[in-house]
Amino acid sequence: MPSSSSLPLRNCNQFPFFHFLPPTTTTFNNNHFSPIITKSQSMSSSSSNNPSQQQQQPQITNIEQQQNKLSHVLKYHNQTKHNFNNYARGPHGLDWANQPNPFRRYISSPLLPLLHFTPQQEQQQSPLYSSLFNSLPSPKPISKSTISQFLYDSLALSAWKTTSFSTWSLREHSLELRAQIPPGFFSKFFPPNCFLVGFSSIFWRESWKYGERGFRYCNHDVGHAIAAVSMAAAGLGWDVKLLDSLGFEEIKFLMGAHVFPEFKTPRRAVKGKIPEIEFEHPDCVMLVFPSGVSGFDLDYRELSDAMLEFSKLEWKGKPNSLSKEHVCWDVIYKTSEVVKKSLTLGDRFLVDPFQRSGICNESESGSVYKGLTVREVVRKRRSAVDMDGVTGMERETFYQILSHCLPSGSEGGKKQGKQLSLPFRALPWDAEVHAALFVHRVTGLPQGLYFLVRNEDHFAELKKAMNPDFVWTKPEGCPDELPLYELLRSDCRKLAKQLSCHQDIASDGCFSLGMLARMEPTLREKNVWMYPRLFWETGVLGQVLYLEAHAVGISATGIGCFFDDPVHQLLGLKGSTFQSLYHFTVGSPVVDKRIMSLPAYPGPEDVA
Repeated sequence: MPSSSSLPLRNCNQFPFFHFLPPTTTTFNNNHFSPIITKSQSMSSSSSNNPSQQQQQPQITNIEQQQNKLSHVLKYHNQTKHNFNNYARGPHGLDWANQPNPFRRYISSPLLPLLHFTPQQEQQQSPLYSSLFNSLPSPKPISKSTISQFLYDSLALSAWKTTSFSTWSLREHSLELRAQIPPGFFSKFFPPNCFLVGFSSIFWRESWKYGERGFRYCNHDVGHAIAAVSMAAAGLGWDVKLLDSLGFEEIKFLMGAHVFPEFKTPRRAVKGKIPEIEFEHPDCVMLVFPSGVSGFDLDYRELSDAMLEFSKLEWKGKPNSLSKEHVCWDVIYKTSEVVKKSLTLGDRFLVDPFQRSGICNESESGSVYKGLTVREVVRKRRSAVDMDGVTGMERETFYQILSHCLPSGSEGGKKQGKQLSLPFRALPWDAEVHAALFVHRVTGLPQGLYFLVRNEDHFAELKKAMNPDFVWTKPEGCPDELPLYELLRSDCRKLAKQLSCHQDIASDGCFSLGMLARMEPTLREKNVWMYPRLFWETGVLGQVLYLEAHAVGISATGIGCFFDDPVHQLLGLKGSTFQSLYHFTVGSPVVDKRIMSLPAYPGPEDVA
């Protein structure tokens, strides 16, 4: 059993593998901005003469199949929980000799350099961070310059840290050309000035370090990447929405992931040379489009047929090898098969009106956010390794941060649930994730346990399911439009530390939290393919917390190691209705002066 020291906090500096499809005849991938975190049975003759039985049999079979899938997902989720006396299965130590290469390259594919910008150019082109939550600016035209900036602000490396000599090797701000898109593809299906961004995951890159729990973490990272793309696009006046009606097969061919050999999952965990384990699992694809587009007709069947034809394209480059030897945690690959989504037919791409969020007016937000631009905030984002255990924050700042965590914005009288505000509007489902907060150092707010309700349709269900002794009162000074409730007054620092695998960072910040998803009912009502999407939603929320923390002058860190069921026991939760999926901490970081932070990429003068 690994010790808590070998199961560290989740440092979300890595995104899934990224695929960029511009509105031209070319498709690219870009691993250079970001490391990879990418029949029913026939009926018997005795029943064939009964029409009613003929109609009922396939329905029963489908119900049974869905139940089997749900049982598998719940088994995986329970199997990968950490508990005080037993961690989820994983490596007993880190096999540094087989640490995966952080960069996926497609050897021999053409490399297309993107533009670099001076600090002065960057600031001239970037709106204030706080302004994006009120409205999106006028859309910029698609060009090499705006695409370069979009990718630099979303999925690029933000810095390069070293304790010794460092070179610029493998750190190009560039695109790899993978294939030529058929002429007329974009103009046939999408409005002008649109392009696609897709993500895929390589499960081995997380399971190398985290074992069976790695599937969870890959999907956290997809959520972080969705939010990062949404924020960078917003800075250029572009909106983003998942094309979630598409299924796994469509996305696989769109991204060229079909080029990988078929991976046959073993019956149990095995170790050895398994190069086929380094395949890319397609996760999602998003449409980036000019703000102000209200929706358009889209025949998903026809779009599906066109994407499946991408298998006939000439795909360039051979994927590089990431490790010499591997460990296959079989349950990850079995679960990824179970939660694959099929095509959902429809004829319309819907875009809801933008809803502002935040409680500060423009003059107040200038002081809270120090007048920082979007680019300054996203480029500063780092994961803290330690918190100082001293620094606090003002109550109004705390409320402001939480207001930007609301899915429906903060317009007076608007009920929380539908995801309309930045960056949650990229997700096409109603909010399913809430937050239980441990308040440690917020001036003007008693220490204790608090709860942020992000979908108010769940409020009665939550209150009934949780500890009956919780008071559920609005904290002093809390805005009416912020559904935050005090549950219990107590010094929770020791408790927060214990629940997050005994990590000090959970208790040494201003506040920490656990993200609770309405899980089993969602999987039953919608489908089991919502399982990874629940983690995506937590990742989007986590990315907002990262950006908010840096915008107010402090830092944050995602925590993947926590004791699942003890969290539920604290809240009085039983069963699988609500489950803790991700933890986070926000506070003032301790800077390790031994580590030097270098620019993420060389500028043009360095390249020359």
